[in-house]
Amino acid sequence: MRAYAAFVKKEFLEMSRTYKLLIMGIIFGVLGLMNPLTAKFTPDLLAALMPAGMTIELGEPSVMDSWMQFFKNIPQMGLIVAAVLFGGILGNEISKGTLINLLTKGLSRNTVVLAKFTAWGIMWTCSYALSFIITLLYTNYYWEDSADSVLLAGAVSGVWIFGLLLIAAALLGGSLFASMYGSLLFMGGIVVIQFLLGIIPDLGQWMPTGLISNNMSLLEGNMGLAGFMRPLLTAVLLTALFLGLSCAVFRKKQL
Repeated sequence: MRAYAAFVKKEFLEMSRTYKLLIMGIIFGVLGLMNPLTAKFTPDLLAALMPAGMTIELGEPSVMDSWMQFFKNIPQMGLIVAAVLFGGILGNEISKGTLINLLTKGLSRNTVVLAKFTAWGIMWTCSYALSFIITLLYTNYYWEDSADSVLLAGAVSGVWIFGLLLIAAALLGGSLFASMYGSLLFMGGIVVIQFLLGIIPDLGQWMPTGLISNNMSLLEGNMGLAGFMRPLLTAVLLTALFLGLSCAVFRKKQL
């Protein structure tokens, strides 16, 4: 446990020195601020930009518009930025040989994988929580109505779980290909395969990509929690599988 805790600390130090913590904090903080502000002021902005004599009918902004922005911006922008940062978490160190000294001194390879997953999982969780809290506070400030707390918790948890799945995929990709680009391609391939399988109705309801595409359906009551649990269960199982495979592959990897 001491080696595990020390390696987690080492990961956080590297995140800080390479400004990855700062980048994630700024981007997710800005996204959290943008979500309610975009929903609130877009109609007024569009009306102001319309040529004289031209009008456009837009509905009154609502609390759902704010959360729609949240579940659009985080998967489309936030997760992409996060995935780029995730790409080098193991592959870069394998290719550069920076882990050799630690491993020759007795550090377990399983510890390396699990500590990296823990550290990056914490960073992802804190960044995502920051964006959610800012969005929630400003949404409650601008609108008296609020979304159903149970459904909101489910929708928000889905994106968080999907982010953890990407970290596990990045670790497996890094173990397999020993490079940042290989890891990124592996993550991208996993997501593309899920979308392709999602075309098949019987399989689509189990694909983890549903965690980042069906959030508003859940929040608006068009999908039940039971339906949302299927992709969540698949994501949890895939995360555990990817972590197990990462450990197995990395143990046999020549450095």
